[in-house]
Amino acid sequence: MEQNPTNKREAPVNNTAAQESTDKMMVILAHAGGIFFGFIPALIVWMMKKDESEYVATQAKEALNFQLTIGIAMFACIMLVFVLIGALLIWLVWLADVIFCIIAAVSTSKGEDYRYPVTLRIIK
Repeated sequence: MEQNPTNKREAPVNNTAAQESTDKMMVILAHAGGIFFGFIPALIVWMMKKDESEYVATQAKEALNFQLTIGIAMFACIMLVFVLIGALLIWLVWLADVIFCIIAAVSTSKGEDYRYPVTLRIIK
């Protein structure tokens, strides 16, 4: 057993606050990362944290499902470009993606759960 040479007590480290802060940042990254990188950030966060934190796993899965839904919608829009309506729909789907990702990131930064309103629940 190692003794402290200065006879000072060391304060216990509060890992709970640090862990909550890390979890919150991971969730914000999962939601906001979808704006620029699609489903990749949510997938990485979910794969890294699914066994460590239920909150992070749930929110990353929610972000992943939303980004997969956006991907399917974008694919449909690309197919509809040949009928000319797809060009407008691509912009609307992209705008919805940005708006909902920002709302989700802000909500989860406050520690709240967020569920996207129009999402296919592909990953259960």
